Amino acid sequence: MTISPDGPSQTPSIPPRPLLPDLAAARKLGSAATVEARWQQLLLVWQWHHMRHEILKPGTAYPGIVPLIEAAGAEPRLRQLYPFTSHYNLNFSSFTSHPWSIQVPSVDPLHDGRFCVRRPRSAEVLGFAHTADAAVSLVVGNLPAGLGPAVAHEQTGR
Repeated sequence: MTISPDGPSQTPSIPPRPLLPDLAAARKLGSAATVEARWQQLLLVWQWHHMRHEILKPGTAYPGIVPLIEAAGAEPRLRQLYPFTSHYNLNFSSFTSHPWSIQVPSVDPLHDGRFCVRRPRSAEVLGFAHTADAAVSLVVGNLPAGLGPAVAHEQTGR
């Protein structure tokens, strides 16, 4: 309980951070396990951030990163890639560790509820979508030919 000038008030309870899949253990099992663990991690982390935001700032807009991750994770051609975020922007790599190999468009969930899809490693906009599913469709429609599942750098001979 905190005391404010207006009297006592309850501090909202923040949910505990989620228990995340062990990415280091997944790396020992190979690229496919690493990618799957990362998808699970990403979704759990952003779901927690969203819940935290709803408690601390009720009624304020929150970018649609959670539905975007859910939609992208449901698309098999994207699910085989290593997902990561930067400033709410969802990216996909063909490598399971840094330095990333980004050959796929990225998606930025906007505060107005739309999604901006950009060319890989570019500010050039491919288009805007009103739903996460439509944004994912735009990404899939711009996948490079022959794109396979993400791999570890040692699998590429680097």
